[in-house]
Amino acid sequence: ICLQCGGRTLDRTACRVASHLDVSRGVINQRSQLPTLEAAYASILRGLGENLEREGLLKTPGRAAKAMQFFTKGYQESIEDVLHNAVFNEDHDEVVIVKDIDMFSLCEHHLIPFYGKVHIGYLPNKKVVGLSKLARYVIQERLTKQIAAAITEALKPAGVAVVIEATHMCMVMRGVQKMNSKTVTSTMLGAFREDLKTREEFLTLTKF
Repeated sequence: ICLQCGGRTLDRTACRVASHLDVSRGVINQRSQLPTLEAAYASILRGLGENLEREGLLKTPGRAAKAMQFFTKGYQESIEDVLHNAVFNEDHDEVVIVKDIDMFSLCEHHLIPFYGKVHIGYLPNKKVVGLSKLARYVIQERLTKQIAAAITEALKPAGVAVVIEATHMCMVMRGVQKMNSKTVTSTMLGAFREDLKTREEFLTLTKF
């Protein structure tokens, strides 16, 4: 079994080469998109009445374009990219909880960041995993469901629970201007939805 992709193959070198090519394509695609993104940021700044020849803005469109690519790099990743080599066979059958995972993303409504903590619990079914994070344009409600669905796809667990508590800069900086407000969303699947005791154990241990 190839440790890189999980598939059955005798040629692990070929698998590594294929993986490297996929990464290279992603880098090439990002580079090819940079001029379009730079032009878009330049247009935004002109629309705001800024002078692009001003010293402080000379390299801003390029910097902003690269920053946006970094913020949205999750679009270049699949669940296999994130979890490869991180799924292990294990007979553990008690709830596993990972708390206080730092996260950030961009609200798709305003393209303004939100950030906070993710708390994840799952009931293993012969497999456990080390977790990473995804960065995409999302609304928080969708991100919560996406994380739960990704873990379900990778592990086939008996249940998954995900809670996100986040500060939305679109609320803090504009509109309602709620400086200390947090938005909490949750998704419960399998045993966490169907079994009250399992759900309460997760919520108690994560202090919700």
